[in-house]
Amino acid sequence: MADVSAARTKAVFEFKSATLPLIAVILKTSDLDVLAEALDAQLADSPDFFEQEPVVIDLSQLPEHDEAGEATAEIDFAALRSLLARHQTQPIAVRGGNDTQNAAARAAGLSLAAMPSAPAPRPPAPPAEAPAEAPQIIREVPVPANGTLLIDKPLRSGQQVYARGGDVVVTAVVSFGAEVIADGNVHVYAPLRGKAIAGARGNTEARIFSTCMEAQLVAIAGIYRTNEVPLPDPVLGKSAQVRLDGKKLVIDAIP
Repeated sequence: MADVSAARTKAVFEFKSATLPLIAVILKTSDLDVLAEALDAQLADSPDFFEQEPVVIDLSQLPEHDEAGEATAEIDFAALRSLLARHQTQPIAVRGGNDTQNAAARAAGLSLAAMPSAPAPRPPAPPAEAPAEAPQIIREVPVPANGTLLIDKPLRSGQQVYARGGDVVVTAVVSFGAEVIADGNVHVYAPLRGKAIAGARGNTEARIFSTCMEAQLVAIAGIYRTNEVPLPDPVLGKSAQVRLDGKKLVIDAIP
């Protein structure tokens, strides 16, 4: 009887490891009213951007003290889950929190996720940029070797997409303040007004393509150029590609 029961159990289910694309919402304030206002403003034009995707709440950048030196308030994780769910996400875990935050998160039904290893080197941001108070929303999607990630919705300021292990194709506008990152090539078949980073893990053969080049920043394998140096007229607002020639970025018009 035991053998029959064991065989029946094996036929009913299996445990297997799985790699899932996850969105990380990096919190920079514990004030949920401020957070709600920022999320409403950032996602107003694309309310269905996430389509019930799983979310990891990243607490690693929360300040321990406010400007007055007082300890920051504890997070109401039940309310935070409801707030994020209102924007078509499914919060499933937290990462980067302290022991108190982790205990509160688990009490609210969230799992604990380990912090990832240190990310690949990224080009430094322009020094004049002021830190944003809105939460940073990252969509990191593992892509099979030589594969392609397709994004067909606009990317708003503060949103970031990273195609880890492959190329990314975006068929909608990349707004100023948004980031498109790929280990391979970046293709934007729409206005590219934000940041485009190709060859994020050092691929010097990677390229950036856009049908309307107006980028805030372009970078390949850590070599970057910002809009502090205006694009020349033959490529500004036109179809263009960005490539590396040795240690120099070259931007060519596409006929």
